[in-house]
Amino acid sequence: MSLALIVLTVVVGAVLAAAGTAKVAAVPDMRARAAHLGFSVASYRLIGGLEVAGVGGLAAGLAWAPIGIAAALGLLAMMVGAVVCHVRAGDRLVEAVPAIVVGAAVVAVVVLQVRTA
Repeated sequence: MSLALIVLTVVVGAVLAAAGTAKVAAVPDMRARAAHLGFSVASYRLIGGLEVAGVGGLAAGLAWAPIGIAAALGLLAMMVGAVVCHVRAGDRLVEAVPAIVVGAAVVAVVVLQVRTA
């Protein structure tokens, strides 16, 4: 296992844990984002729960690569879905940049996981 994999996993995990927890807690900003993107608060909470679960999978992947790879691929699918939702909502590209950056970081986690598996 490489130091790069550990650091990237921790950074991606921290970002997604913060975003997911805010969605689960339904903080006012997340309620507004849910409405803007066409989701109910309950659906957005579910998305947040999946993000938090994905973080757990990334962390477990440091001990067993296959679960980390699976979690990262699931998170990548979520980030692609987030970009699609922003496009459908008519947002500018800048609104989708966080999902694009996190998606790229998740791809890097997958590559590092595969190289060390």
